[in-house]
Amino acid sequence: MGGVTFMEGNPDRKFPESRVLIIMTGGTICMQPSADGLVPMSGFLELAMAPRPSFNDSTAPSTKITAYTKEGHKLALPSLRTPTSAYCKHIRYSILEFSPLLDSSSIASAGWTDIALTIQQNYHLFDGFVILHGTDSLAYTASALSFMLSDLGKPVILTGSQASIFALQSDAVDNLLGSLIIAGTFTIPEVCLFFHHTLFRGNRTTKVSASSFEAFDSPNSDPLAKVTSLGVDVNWGLVRRPTRIAEFAVTKTLDTTHVASLRIFPGIWPQLVDSVLRVPDLRGLVLETFGMGNAPGGVDGHLTRAIKQAVERGIVIVNVSQCTNGFVSPLYAPGTALGRAGVVFGGDLTTEAALTKLSYLLALKDRGQVGLEEVKEMMGRSLRGEMTELRVASFVHPAGVLEDDAVGRVTATESAFTALGYAISNGDLRAVRELLEGDEFNHQLLKKADYAGNTAVHLAAVGPEPRILREILEQGASVHVRNRANNTPLYLAEKMVASGTTPNSEQCVNLLKEAGAHLWLENEESMANSRRASTGGVGSGSENGNGNGNGNGNGNGNGNGNGNGFAINTRLADDDSAKEQAADTLVLLEHQRVEKVVEELNPDETTPLLTTFTPQDARWEAAVEKVREKHDAIWKAAMDRVRKEQDLVMEKARKELDAKLGQELAMVEVERVRLLGGDIGELGITPREDGTVNVETTSGMQTGKIVN
Repeated sequence: MGGVTFMEGNPDRKFPESRVLIIMTGGTICMQPSADGLVPMSGFLELAMAPRPSFNDSTAPSTKITAYTKEGHKLALPSLRTPTSAYCKHIRYSILEFSPLLDSSSIASAGWTDIALTIQQNYHLFDGFVILHGTDSLAYTASALSFMLSDLGKPVILTGSQASIFALQSDAVDNLLGSLIIAGTFTIPEVCLFFHHTLFRGNRTTKVSASSFEAFDSPNSDPLAKVTSLGVDVNWGLVRRPTRIAEFAVTKTLDTTHVASLRIFPGIWPQLVDSVLRVPDLRGLVLETFGMGNAPGGVDGHLTRAIKQAVERGIVIVNVSQCTNGFVSPLYAPGTALGRAGVVFGGDLTTEAALTKLSYLLALKDRGQVGLEEVKEMMGRSLRGEMTELRVASFVHPAGVLEDDAVGRVTATESAFTALGYAISNGDLRAVRELLEGDEFNHQLLKKADYAGNTAVHLAAVGPEPRILREILEQGASVHVRNRANNTPLYLAEKMVASGTTPNSEQCVNLLKEAGAHLWLENEESMANSRRASTGGVGSGSENGNGNGNGNGNGNGNGNGNGNGFAINTRLADDDSAKEQAADTLVLLEHQRVEKVVEELNPDETTPLLTTFTPQDARWEAAVEKVREKHDAIWKAAMDRVRKEQDLVMEKARKELDAKLGQELAMVEVERVRLLGGDIGELGITPREDGTVNVETTSGMQTGKIVN
């Protein structure tokens, strides 16, 4: 999706466009003064963004792009395009404004449903979404959407500002531009909140200041990304990956009218709590307690009894802490009493996340998808990364580079990715699994791309073994990432089906669609044209090396140069800016030489190219054979390099395995001392300047750090 553009002063360099839909709901960011104070104003694209060079590349032609309202009505929205970013990409965007625009204090669950439906209607048209929203209820909306949007594969970023974008001193431009760049550049499949140069997981945030530009925080979870003068630093280790193969879906019936939040205070009347719990149609309560989950039991346990009776009536009560940091746990007697009464401990859930999660689960119960006990069980575990799941302490080695790095400038990840590509192309499922298991901690291989921007999913989509594609998808790889030619894995797989060169391509297409992949409008048009050409129309032998037809109705070029039409299939050779030694570049050059041969044989034709000539001449066949030979030679040389690098990878893996064995021995030694009641200091732990420690074990000195 998106076109290919050129940077000024260097027309030979191509830069793709991504597309982002900005959904304007209202808020301070779009407000202007009126007789009644600040009120939201429409026309944000024209008034606020078009005049600013950072939002508007004035050299780009004015275009309209398709979008849909939440009801499914088609729109042609005016669009703007950013200048080229540091990531060699333009971002084209449009704004869909809600009517009426709201102050965020007025939003309710119906507004959340409107946002979710708008995203659903436009999901197949855009790479990401930015939601402009008031700050007062921003954390609530971010939390709600994180639960309403299931199996999300694209970034949804909420932002706003503490001052209007029209104000002289405002945080609006930084917040909006940062959100736009991240949504259009990085495939972070989460509902996020961006504020003050920081990207948070939306359901971990809370508003911490009424006036500061640093208005939001995520006290119990590190940021997903930070924007600095050097660019966007994404903490990929924290970004959630898909956990199953499933299509994007929306839960539309989330309703907060049957849930409530109650903050415990010293001396609270049990009768007051009991009255709240007896409100008609109340089905869930978020109880904000002291410290680690404590509440007064009341005289003779009256308060605890009121809570227990409510639980017995089917009301789900969730215990969260009033503290900004930390979590609830039945450590003290008052908290233990609440647990015995049937209260669910919400860990480190924020109040915003607890309230919206409870509403979401009760909506699932209404639809018959879960029962009451399942609601309680799911409230106590993480569904969208909204709460921390406690883990036992372990001893791990810090990541580092081996001193005797034989690969030189090629990192371990790059070498492993090369080996992964080789395994995928050979259909070696076992090797793929071993490589992915070795990358389990950092998950770098799933984000790595080759020189043409092809990820492991791109490679597997055109590979010979669908089981490899399934394995990669089940590991959490994204189906929405596009290569440098702006093509998704599904588009490449569809092209393989059309060319008929790989027997299992249809299975790959179906797998990708199951995982939520879809074709962009431009891809659909391209595929339709290819299908028309291959059934007997005028063919084209120039698009990405796939020739179709010959003008006589015989469109059966098959990627090997055989048949009545000329066709060279280099699978992923869609990027004209490939490396100098890349096979696809040589094939395309030789293709042009073949066309010259045709021109010499048909000097009287005005268009003496592939579309009007059936090759029977010996010189044509010789040229085609030359293409084959060059392609095979380049491929063989590339595979030889891959095998050499794979040997180096295996050697590094052996050394890393030795280090891992030492790590495991150190863990055993630590546990042995603990079980014997000894002091861990007996292990000879000594601190190092870099923050790690040395541990003396029976197998020698090990370096690492103690983590939770």
